[in-house]
Amino acid sequence: MHEETVGSKIVKWVLIGVSVLFLVVMLLLPLATVISEALRDGWKTYQAAVTDKYTVKAVLLTLEATAIAVGVNTVFGVFAALAVTKYQFRGKKVLTTLIDVPVTISPIIAGLIFLLTFGRQSVIYPLLHDLGIHVVFAVPGIVLATIFVTFPFVSRELIPVLESQGTDEEEAAALMGANAWTIFRKVTFPHIKWALLYGVVLCAARAMGEFGAVSVLSGHLRGRTNTLPLHVEILFNEFQYVPAFAASSILVLMAIVILVIRSLIEHRGGKRDS
Repeated sequence: MHEETVGSKIVKWVLIGVSVLFLVVMLLLPLATVISEALRDGWKTYQAAVTDKYTVKAVLLTLEATAIAVGVNTVFGVFAALAVTKYQFRGKKVLTTLIDVPVTISPIIAGLIFLLTFGRQSVIYPLLHDLGIHVVFAVPGIVLATIFVTFPFVSRELIPVLESQGTDEEEAAALMGANAWTIFRKVTFPHIKWALLYGVVLCAARAMGEFGAVSVLSGHLRGRTNTLPLHVEILFNEFQYVPAFAASSILVLMAIVILVIRSLIEHRGGKRDS
């Protein structure tokens, strides 16, 4: 086995030290600050803050928007990934480029785009108004914004896996008489299930923490259109620091759950690939 030289050991420990220091300063200290500030006035104050009716409504709205966004983007991600990797068609490069648009556009700009598209100055606003459909400053706008900023995550996890898989197995199954659903369920899905789950987890994590686009479209109506990140901002701006950090701790706990799920998926997926 290759023996480490003194120089390589120094480089190794310098790299480890810099990485650990960066994580402590940028991640662990802020998280510790959130928890300590949330519990600064005791458990009863913390419990009162996290069970406040506006906090509960913000959590429920966040979970609702996340669930809808994950569901829509999972369907879109699977369809888009299959279309890009399994078929040749005109405009394929345009589709792959459009998939990446939310990554390159600021969430604030995305919110403004939807505001111009569905707001009062839009040409379709009279039709939406007559149908009783409210998008801007309402829950549908929050859902649309969340879907927009998160829709590349599932497809971008699936496309590399499907490209490496190729089409030989699907073509063989088709020659044997299998229909499209059977081919997907028996041949394609087993290859992509871990990537799909990983993409779903990333999509959920991004959706729960979305602020910019949702902030533009929400109208900051407390108890109606405030997601949890927006609720934290309002509390902080009102100098209610302990309730703000208490609400933030809920996001921290959600993030920890997402990280645990992601680690389990990576572990199971790694065991299956080995």
